[in-house]
Amino acid sequence: MTGFASVSHEDAGVQVSVTIKSVNHRFLDMQIKMPGALGALEARLKALVQRRLTRGRVEVMIGCEQVGETPREVTLNEGLLAQVHAVVELAREHGLVTGSLSASDLCRIPHVLEVRTTVERPSVSGETAGLVEGAMTEALDALVVMRETEGGFLATDLSIRVGTLLEFVGVVEGEAAQGQAALEGRLRERLAALPADLQLDPVAVAQEVVRFVARSDIHEEISRMRGHVEHWHQLAGGAEACGRKLDFLVQEMNREINTIGSKAEGLKATELVVAAKAELERVREQVQNVE
Repeated sequence: MTGFASVSHEDAGVQVSVTIKSVNHRFLDMQIKMPGALGALEARLKALVQRRLTRGRVEVMIGCEQVGETPREVTLNEGLLAQVHAVVELAREHGLVTGSLSASDLCRIPHVLEVRTTVERPSVSGETAGLVEGAMTEALDALVVMRETEGGFLATDLSIRVGTLLEFVGVVEGEAAQGQAALEGRLRERLAALPADLQLDPVAVAQEVVRFVARSDIHEEISRMRGHVEHWHQLAGGAEACGRKLDFLVQEMNREINTIGSKAEGLKATELVVAAKAELERVREQVQNVE
């Protein structure tokens, strides 16, 4: 979701600049900074962003100013000049100054002469609004291209990680099956070693052994995990934004792996579950970058 774009347009003596940058965020968090004179365009500009982006913290900075030579005017502060003149006359009466005020003296007195621009800040005319929206659209296009480029790299990385996760699950399935068989063998051996006076009904014992061993069966979790991975590839290969859905899917995968870890038999299976959880955590971190 990270990206940056900057566009500048100029027409009819007005220059508009639009800069957009985006970083990762769970939802769409938008902030637009622009001159107060363009405030009437805020709703339209937000709508432009919402049509193109669904996730990320997006900062938009818009500048608008007149270009070319700016007309200016010189103003005289007559009230301030009268006060200066009165003070100078008082000083002359006391013999402190001689002569009269010259033009150069007048220019050196602060705030007596002021140079001001005669052009107001750009208003939101139809031409200016179109210029701003055009620059905004072009900047969004460039931002989306950058985000799509990043998304391509993310898709490749995530596909590899999910594939690795599925490999872990396949190996865990095999190790857990061996662990179940070993557990059943140990139980039968211990029951067979009981004294004759403690021996129970063989059929009932066999049924209880099967029930006990079945508690460590993870076929349902493995099946759901593979279904989640298949769903992942469907979402990732689709045209719509899928970041939030993938984020939810990662939570479901994590739930299945936790269940597998609590049920699977065998030390090797436990080690593999830990490795799978570590890989899934890397997937979860990367999914936060997906729109």
